[in-house]
Amino acid sequence: MCGICGKPVDFTYKYPHPLSPCIDHIIPVAKGGHPSDIDNLQLAHWCCNRQKSDKLLGQKQSGSVGEVISDRVLPQSCDWAAYRSKQGGIPPSPGGG
Repeated sequence: MCGICGKPVDFTYKYPHPLSPCIDHIIPVAKGGHPSDIDNLQLAHWCCNRQKSDKLLGQKQSGSVGEVISDRVLPQSCDWAAYRSKQGGIPPSPGGG
């Protein structure tokens, strides 16, 4: 389960797919979180992690991070598999690559 949006993470998706799995720092390194402490790491979708960036979510008044609560509209509101099939797959990159 994604630690940010709470939806399942599909390990068959590979980067750069927006729903590909990645590791998120619960307390961002930029905000003082430890970069390799297992208690500061969580599974996330790549796009959720990208949108979270270096923000602290669900911060309590005491300054400690609590349960992650967010009312942001994340890309998981779109069914990417259906979108991709409607678009006829991923278009070729400009330059023919």
